[in-house]
Amino acid sequence: MQSAMELEDFHQDNTKNFVLKSVLPASIGKEDVIIGIDEAGRGPVLGPMVYGACYVAKKSEGLLSSVKVADSKTLTEEQRNQCFANLHAGADNFGWMAQILSPAVISKCMLSRAKYNLNAISHDSAMFLIQSVLDLEIRVAGVYLDTVGDPSKYQAKLRDRFPHIPDIVVSKKADSLFPVVSAASIVAKVCRDKALREWKFREGEKFLADLNYGSGYPSDPETKRFLDQFRDHVFGYPQLIRFSWSTTETALEKAASVTWEEVVEVVNSSTPSIMNFFKREVSQGTSSVPHQHQFFTDRRLKAVAQF
Repeated sequence: MQSAMELEDFHQDNTKNFVLKSVLPASIGKEDVIIGIDEAGRGPVLGPMVYGACYVAKKSEGLLSSVKVADSKTLTEEQRNQCFANLHAGADNFGWMAQILSPAVISKCMLSRAKYNLNAISHDSAMFLIQSVLDLEIRVAGVYLDTVGDPSKYQAKLRDRFPHIPDIVVSKKADSLFPVVSAASIVAKVCRDKALREWKFREGEKFLADLNYGSGYPSDPETKRFLDQFRDHVFGYPQLIRFSWSTTETALEKAASVTWEEVVEVVNSSTPSIMNFFKREVSQGTSSVPHQHQFFTDRRLKAVAQF
């Protein structure tokens, strides 16, 4: 974890999630604290999703007006950056955290056999941030969040997870209703924009010539151009892209199709062996020699038992 909006460590391996956090505000002490939580980058087809949290002593909530916080979507990039600079400069009163959810992790979760959808990922990230603030031994009196899914169910889920927090409010448009959520939205948006702007491609230098991939939203013309221009015929896309998005699936229809070789069953049994998904038995006299598909050979995968 780092104390400023420095993402060098994240970019060393941007296939994993990463957490940033500020120093603990000196003014908080044993005061009752409120937390605001919001996200940035839920909808885009590329780049990370970032969950941000801002926390402040309940009695000092009014100080957020001096930072001129507002829903990040209503501010220009310059205004957001200035807002974040003000928050960071007010370290004696304001604390913040951000969890960067890597697009590779998002894709893996959503495409796994045990489905882990974006709502569940979002809920877990919010709960992670709440618990991270609690771990600082801060007395949390209230948490305010923008809704993900049904507000009442989400609120009940959080109250069940954190029964000792007196006030938990899940609301639509919380980022425009509660200043502490507005501050969190700025943390999340500034962090995502910076992560996207500084993205380090692990797939080679061909991407360095054109970093203009737009906002990442599927409707953005620059994003569409990037998806079309940088689609590899065999390997698809770099890990900046979220492979679990339908936009990506549609775009990959123009890439090479994959046809798995037909499995030939020669074992004299009415029940196919599971091992036939991994090898083909080639009869040679009275014995059989296993032949693995190149996919498994390349990854050094071997059959360890015969069922």
